Amino acid sequence: MFAISILVLLSITAQLKADHGFDVRHHLYDAAKDIVKASANNIPDGCTPIHLNLVFLVPGMILHLLSWRNLNSPSVSEDDSLDSGVSIMNYALEVKDFLPKLKEPCICSYQARHGARSPTIKRMRELDKLASHLEELIKDAEEQKLSLEKVPLWLQGWKSPWRAKLKGGELITKGEEEMYNLGIRIRERFPELFEEEYHPDVYPIKATQVPRASASAVAFGIGFLRGMGTLGPARHRAFAVTSESRASDIILRFHDCCGKYKAFRKSQEPAVDKLKESVLDEITSALTSRYGLNFTRKNVAMLWFLCKQEASVLDITDQACDLFSPSEVALLEWTDDLEMFILKGYGNSINYRMGVPLLEDVVQSMEQAIKAKEEKHAPGSYEKARLRFAHAETVVPFTCLLGLFLDDSEFQKIQREESLEPPPKPPQSRNWRGSNVAPFAGNNMLVLHSCPANSASKYFVQVLHNEHPIPMAGCNGSDFCPFEEFKEKIVAPHLKHDYNSVCTVQPEEPEHKPATRIKGSYSGMAGESSFAPADLQGIGFIIRGFRVSSFLGRGNFTPHVSGYVFSHGPEGMGLRYLYSTC
Repeated sequence: MFAISILVLLSITAQLKADHGFDVRHHLYDAAKDIVKASANNIPDGCTPIHLNLVFLVPGMILHLLSWRNLNSPSVSEDDSLDSGVSIMNYALEVKDFLPKLKEPCICSYQARHGARSPTIKRMRELDKLASHLEELIKDAEEQKLSLEKVPLWLQGWKSPWRAKLKGGELITKGEEEMYNLGIRIRERFPELFEEEYHPDVYPIKATQVPRASASAVAFGIGFLRGMGTLGPARHRAFAVTSESRASDIILRFHDCCGKYKAFRKSQEPAVDKLKESVLDEITSALTSRYGLNFTRKNVAMLWFLCKQEASVLDITDQACDLFSPSEVALLEWTDDLEMFILKGYGNSINYRMGVPLLEDVVQSMEQAIKAKEEKHAPGSYEKARLRFAHAETVVPFTCLLGLFLDDSEFQKIQREESLEPPPKPPQSRNWRGSNVAPFAGNNMLVLHSCPANSASKYFVQVLHNEHPIPMAGCNGSDFCPFEEFKEKIVAPHLKHDYNSVCTVQPEEPEHKPATRIKGSYSGMAGESSFAPADLQGIGFIIRGFRVSSFLGRGNFTPHVSGYVFSHGPEGMGLRYLYSTC
């Protein structure tokens, strides 16, 4: 048997046409092939899989567009193009030729990010504002009788493709197709693992409560279980998708429940924007000179966002993306990388330490797989696949917990809880690239192998990134690490940090104000209190020893007390806030 723990970050790569310059899939494929060549033969003979953890980052929008037609990267012919919606996972399937054939069933724990989605409502409105401002720029140029020869035709009269939409952020058809095809490929890649009849205890499918994540899980499940049931001509079957509450899901949405992280991110976002300003100002000046329009910094930032949306969702690369030169693309990508590094990656330890519950869960699943093998549990009596669908905020921290994309000295700094230098600005080279760390359709896999012929260790963990072997600095640069060494050198240093201690914000001391008597009555600790209507703005009062002060509302309402929980009004205020966990 062989255990695989795979953390997979899945995002969408667009079908970018070669004649328009860039193809992020081609770029990532080239990088992945080098890793495969270096690490493909590291698995000893006789090692077989017993457990698989797959954590997928469900595709949202494209992060980076790296293969530009004027850069020194190979061109991609039409034959190299993939069907719309197909992700980097297509390329990753080639690595299966380097893995041993499965001799026994595997156990799989799989996490995924939602499929390709439309922009959020907030972003749609920002694109509407961009369209209005571009219209004003064109109008101003015409009024000043300036030539519009240098202005691309598409920019004249451009309207957002999403201007008529009232809702946003949902899974789009491309995302559905990607997740459906992924489900088919995963089953075909590990046939012995999925030979059992479907049962939700054997193949649990979990998603966050965000609709696009659960929709992705459904699309994946339809492909994963295609032909396994009796429903319709395609012989579909029903399956279960479960979710934890967003208020308590510290496995897949730990960032949502981590008060300290949310406070850190809020405090750092202005500083990150400041770091990006010089690049945006430089490119704004260049675009203004190049096209004769008085672009603003905000315009340039939104045009870069539009470029990524057009390329990933609409397969358009000759409009917004063509506004930028190769060097400008490199700088804009660096600003994205810098933001991800500071707010989600190695820039601060809280970014990844909050992901310890997921790391614990993955290791525990591998330990359970080892126990099942050692005790010779009957097939169908234990979990074999754990399929999880989450977000970039889930997978990037996990990548950092594994110490990926670090050299030995950087890994040692992380172990000593020292900060790392941010990714250097182009043209300097850097390991931390969003296009490699967290691309759409990117993934991390932890594969637990049983190697009975090895006298030193019977179980090994292999890490694959985008389904290709990737070296772990914590295991002397190998992608194939003894399980106990993996736990000791990579996992254990993080486990000394408890999630609650990492994330809990200590409540501030309440401001003491003199109590004001208010006419009313109450009926004990477990009963209710009622007060006559009063103007309570800025008034403090006491109920059973609790002081509630500075109400934001005014006037006619009836507060209630049940035990030690106080609330009032349609939104609930007062002491109820003290019991909030997220």
